[in-house]
Amino acid sequence: MRLPLIDQSSLASEQRPLYDDMRRGIETNFKGFTAIAPSGALIGPWNPWLHFAKFGGPVWELVKALSTSPSLPRPVREIAILVTGAKFKSGYELYAHVLVAEIRGLSDDKISTIVSGQRPSDLTREEAVAYDMASALVGGGVLPELAYRHAVETFGEAATAEFIYLVGLYCMVSVTLNGFDVPVPDDAAG
Repeated sequence: MRLPLIDQSSLASEQRPLYDDMRRGIETNFKGFTAIAPSGALIGPWNPWLHFAKFGGPVWELVKALSTSPSLPRPVREIAILVTGAKFKSGYELYAHVLVAEIRGLSDDKISTIVSGQRPSDLTREEAVAYDMASALVGGGVLPELAYRHAVETFGEAATAEFIYLVGLYCMVSVTLNGFDVPVPDDAAG
């Protein structure tokens, strides 16, 4: 890891409110995986965001906007995040969201197929639209019109926008995790 964990007693004045807000958000919304070290230090993408609060603060606001009362079904969200994490080979993101996807009811077969970069054959209609949209978005270029239309027909226009922003956010999360070489927690390795 390229950035040391920040001990609570070492927080600068501009970091303290961000730390407090992120910790509350983690404890409320990000369950099922380790995001806070036993010392109270934030791990995963939260540590780099805290190190560079000028950038991390706005990213955290986007995370909150996309996590508070999402309109997309939770399994659909997890498929989008897993497709993105798999594309970027982002270890911590995959670690966290495999666990969350299990909680959201996705089968181990679906999860492992997505994480390996492939499309499961037994996706529901919503899941298939999510997989195809996320794959197209992380593949680069303009989202194909047919994929966009299927998403709007399936989820509605506002939820399709939410989906696009969600994939964009998790591209940023993956790049952050990979750029700062953020590891999977020791207790989860393997």
